[in-house]
Amino acid sequence: MADDEHSSGSGRLLMGVTWAVLLLALWHWGLQVTDVRQNTSAPATGDMAAAGRPPDTELPPAARPLGDALPQRIDIPALGVQAPVLPRGLDRQGAIEPPPFGQAGAVGWYAAGTRPGAAGAALMVGHLDTRTRPAVFYRLNSVRPGQTVRVVRDDGKVAEFTVEDVQVQDRDSFDARQAYGQHRPGRAELRLITCGGTFDRDSASYTANVIVSAYLTGTNH
Repeated sequence: MADDEHSSGSGRLLMGVTWAVLLLALWHWGLQVTDVRQNTSAPATGDMAAAGRPPDTELPPAARPLGDALPQRIDIPALGVQAPVLPRGLDRQGAIEPPPFGQAGAVGWYAAGTRPGAAGAALMVGHLDTRTRPAVFYRLNSVRPGQTVRVVRDDGKVAEFTVEDVQVQDRDSFDARQAYGQHRPGRAELRLITCGGTFDRDSASYTANVIVSAYLTGTNH
């Protein structure tokens, strides 16, 4: 943030993400229960994936999903990020709890959802900043398609994801289905989410969300 006055509202910096993630939880798990994901993902998700990708970006084929294992650390080499992953649940409003501000260098993973590397879309959230300094996802909007995100798992495997697209979605026109629906059924996918846009002093929140979508392309031990 630019100054202390601006950062005084950062205790609520994820409010723009909060209601969006609530929509995600309702929609995403509703699809799993009703088993309609296969029927709703083809045309819309194809367009969405292409929207955030330069036309000349060649991406590798998807790797076969891994079994379930817990995430321990996330590495984003392009940002110099090596961050511990904390399992998180839902708060009283039904939204995913980000890591505590005292652990703003950590990334929160929605533990009731998909485990990174397994089939489905795993969801991770991180702070943009705190009252005094940038946080773990401060430069998330600078990630580009084709770059690598690695998730170290407790089974000794490192799930390697390739970034597919990067979107900045206005909170006033946020579409949870387009933002969080699987791009392609059967893949292991990853979503990294933080705040974006500008800081709205009236609502003490940001005007947009940054959403990075990636998919599994390899595994290391």
